Amino acid sequence: MLLDLMMPGISGYDVLASLKGNPRFREIPVIMISALSELDSIVRCIEAGADDYLAKPFDPTLLRARVGSSLEKKHLRDRERAMVEALRLEKERSEQLLLNILPRGIVTRMNSGETIIADQRSDVTILFSDLVGFTKLSSRLSAGDLVRLLNGLFSEFDRLALGLGIEKIKTLGDSYMVAGGLPEPRADHAHAVADMALAMMATVERMNSELPIALQMRIGIHSGDVVAGIIGTHKFVYDIWGDAVNIASRMESHSLPNRIQVSAATRQHIQEHFRLEPHGSVDIKGKGP
Repeated sequence: MLLDLMMPGISGYDVLASLKGNPRFREIPVIMISALSELDSIVRCIEAGADDYLAKPFDPTLLRARVGSSLEKKHLRDRERAMVEALRLEKERSEQLLLNILPRGIVTRMNSGETIIADQRSDVTILFSDLVGFTKLSSRLSAGDLVRLLNGLFSEFDRLALGLGIEKIKTLGDSYMVAGGLPEPRADHAHAVADMALAMMATVERMNSELPIALQMRIGIHSGDVVAGIIGTHKFVYDIWGDAVNIASRMESHSLPNRIQVSAATRQHIQEHFRLEPHGSVDIKGKGP
């Protein structure tokens, strides 16, 4: 756009200010035209966003050169803006991928420069689950059907974990592991995990109506202290370690099909809100009864 400073009714400066204040028009290149005596006003226009100026009377060749230069700068700005937007979208995609495998708080800490993340956490409740009869079922299904089954089941577990605010730790084959009270502490960690266990049982029962062989699930739960952090620099994962993890795993392996076995430590947290029945003493490898 070519704008003369001196125009009837409204000055070129006022038009320029209106253009630059409107998101729809602010990127239009503007060349101001003025008499040499208006140099101070031209400086004010350049500061307000004008791209260039020409003194009257002007040469047509010089005008074409200034227009060409202004358009080239406009194209460069457009390309720069497109690159910045592409980088922003790529950063969002990368962050979303990280959030799919790591807790949000851990991603924030990594982005702030932390390279070694290891936290001691007390009062954490860990759940292990395992499908009973899955090996037999896998012999009856094609590879594609088998993967679709696990994907549908675990996706539903993921949705439950997200809704209950507990952290999915990992899957291994047909096993699924979550923890309550991570990465941020919460007072009702055991209650949330117990709710998760019951919902997981209901999900398997609901899906059995569509399967040639009914699945059963064993679940074990234990509460205690863990170390939580990031392992590796390639394909890293958020994982937890400690005696509490081992006991939770033993609770699952010593449980019964379609039963949720909890340790005495978890029982102390949830006994007032859930109906429990004794299973008796269980001899656990490395721990005894």
